[in-house]
Amino acid sequence: MLTKFKKILLSGNIPSGEGLNVRKNIMEEDRKFAQIWSKAQLIYWGYCLIMSFFDEAFTRCRGAYIMAVVLCLTALIFAEYIARKVPDLILFSAFLVDAAILGAGLWAARIQLQHDSLTVVMFLAVVLVPVFFVLPPGFNIGLLLTYDILAVFVLQGDINPQFYSSAISFLFISSSIGIVIGIYVNKTRVERFVFAEVIAKQKVQEKARVMFEQTTDALAGAIDAKDTYTNGHSRRVAKYSLEIARGAGKSEDECEKVYFAALLHDVGKIGVPIEILQKKSRLTDEEFEQIKQHPVKGGEILSVIKESPWLSIGARYHHERYDGKGYPEGLKGDEIPEIARIVSVADAYDAMTSIRSYRDPIPQDKVREQIVKGSGTQFDPVYARLMVHMIDVDTEYQMKERAKADESDINGILTTGAYREAVSAGIHISSSMTTIRMSISSDDEATGIAPIPSLILFDALDGKVHTDEKEIKDCLYFEYGEIWFDGRTVTGGARKMKSKVENTEADDIKHNGEYKIEAVRIDDHALIRIAGKAQTAEIIVALPDSSRFMYIALTGEHCRISDLSSVKAEEKCPDDYIPRIADKISYIKDAPTGDMPNIQIDGYRKAHSAGVPVKDGLTITFHAKCLPIARLVYHCPFIILYASDDGKVNGENARDLMLTRFDGECWEHDASCTAVTDVKQTEAFGNWDAWMKYNQAGYDTEVRFTVEDNKITVITENAGVSIRNTAVLSDMSQPIYAAITGDQVAVTNIRVQQA
Repeated sequence: MLTKFKKILLSGNIPSGEGLNVRKNIMEEDRKFAQIWSKAQLIYWGYCLIMSFFDEAFTRCRGAYIMAVVLCLTALIFAEYIARKVPDLILFSAFLVDAAILGAGLWAARIQLQHDSLTVVMFLAVVLVPVFFVLPPGFNIGLLLTYDILAVFVLQGDINPQFYSSAISFLFISSSIGIVIGIYVNKTRVERFVFAEVIAKQKVQEKARVMFEQTTDALAGAIDAKDTYTNGHSRRVAKYSLEIARGAGKSEDECEKVYFAALLHDVGKIGVPIEILQKKSRLTDEEFEQIKQHPVKGGEILSVIKESPWLSIGARYHHERYDGKGYPEGLKGDEIPEIARIVSVADAYDAMTSIRSYRDPIPQDKVREQIVKGSGTQFDPVYARLMVHMIDVDTEYQMKERAKADESDINGILTTGAYREAVSAGIHISSSMTTIRMSISSDDEATGIAPIPSLILFDALDGKVHTDEKEIKDCLYFEYGEIWFDGRTVTGGARKMKSKVENTEADDIKHNGEYKIEAVRIDDHALIRIAGKAQTAEIIVALPDSSRFMYIALTGEHCRISDLSSVKAEEKCPDDYIPRIADKISYIKDAPTGDMPNIQIDGYRKAHSAGVPVKDGLTITFHAKCLPIARLVYHCPFIILYASDDGKVNGENARDLMLTRFDGECWEHDASCTAVTDVKQTEAFGNWDAWMKYNQAGYDTEVRFTVEDNKITVITENAGVSIRNTAVLSDMSQPIYAAITGDQVAVTNIRVQQA
């Protein structure tokens, strides 16, 4: 943009459009200069005119001085008039006036030279030289020639030739310096005004962008507000769509288009009756047909925005299916616009992980299975795969709608009469310290029954406490135990619970009934510290494994719990922060060890083997077995290819290149790597249930590597899943290594054989 303006303005061909403000600024500066210059000359010649009444030397030139004063006053008036009527002639008029004034000055100089030759030098230095420093080069040259011609005719013969030669030389030298400086000054001021114009335009564009963002966000909020059970849906879909687009390597401009198209994908629901959107029972065929019209209506609404045609794409086509069985047009495969294919999978994911009138959010592992099943039928396989990857790295299930009950539990009031009559939503406890504050009083202050607050420690797919048998099964509910605020405990599924109570006052608790809970979980141990006004209870819990999540929920008996707040620290606690009260759960302790230590991987990539330099013919063998609580097809070994200066995963300048999972999934992690996948299911493959049983039983496996130029191929076959994935690398400046990792799997007896 700056270069474009510079070319336009320096060429002198300034258009009335985008360069208009710059031209006006420069002309305004020229007008001010013309005024200042005329005033300076007016003072000079006015002084001379006044002196002509007192000094005989000046008296001879009174006529010239009067002419110069009149010309200066005329220049001031003329500059104002020209600025209003013909602004392009400001400098030209100043040039003409200066030339006329110079004539008067030379006339005066001719007379004065007979008495004082220094007057000419002063005239040149004070009056002429500054012109060369400010006016454009073209005017400088013109003035120089004019002054020279006038000097020849006016002064020749009346002055010493040697002095005349010196004066003209001084004029040439000063004008040459003026020309050089003038070029720089004019170039600088053009760039300055151009830059100011660019900044001004950027501010206007930014303001328009902010207004666009606020308008689309407000419209998305209005859409979601029509349906109580889709609150926040559009914003979440936009967020997921943006991450998918980034994962696909789209440019920032493309990602932005995807985001806003996703944000407005349901705009057509404005035209659907609210009683249909909020209906809790099954829709009739007629009602469903009305729902199916919202993509068409949305496309029509947004199509009027001609400057952003991509906005209507997400709205019109997000219910098309990759197999051609969607609506409204039944498009198939690549016939569906790319933006709509991205929005489609994000929309489906959020629909499954959101609260509905008839169900809670579906557990994430079941959502993952649905995305996998829909790959190639309902969804574009490329974007379904990216969505699955987002699920896999979302180990704490953050990508879901937060229940309103959860929000009220944290910010509102929880009242429980009988024990566990009411229970808060679970608060996830991780290796970063979570601090929970609250106020607790009796639920019936009239009777004076003392409150008995307590905590429930548990794991569940939906992060909630369950008592119904079916819900316990569906959500894999597992209860570790219960803790009372006075330090009493009941051990459930935990291996051991150790409590210590001290009668110490907490510095940051001022009143009775105020409590602070600090909770952290590191591997298979958790620590819960409950501080009150006069007592602190510290409980250490030995968990049955390192793989399950841990939540704590607030409950109790005769409790009114209010002023709840929860804050999680950004930094993780040290690995040795919790004193051990039980041995570490190990599934590799007694297994045979090969060329490197065995590894137990309790969660997604929580552990890695040592790195092995990748060379052609490299072979790695090991024994793999899923951990007892593993239940999903991707709970299996992975092979990670990476570049690193020190050979360590996550080491110095480390870059993950390609991840190959034994269930056939493959991911490239770096822009310098392109993965070419070749995954087949051979006759030995039964089904995925058989695959999971195969992993649970344990098996010996072999992974081979071939290297050809910039291509590294990973080859393995297990339980009928044949994998031959190739990493094509554009940057091989660092050594390349391979390491074993995985999710909820034990890897033992690792052997390395180089060709």
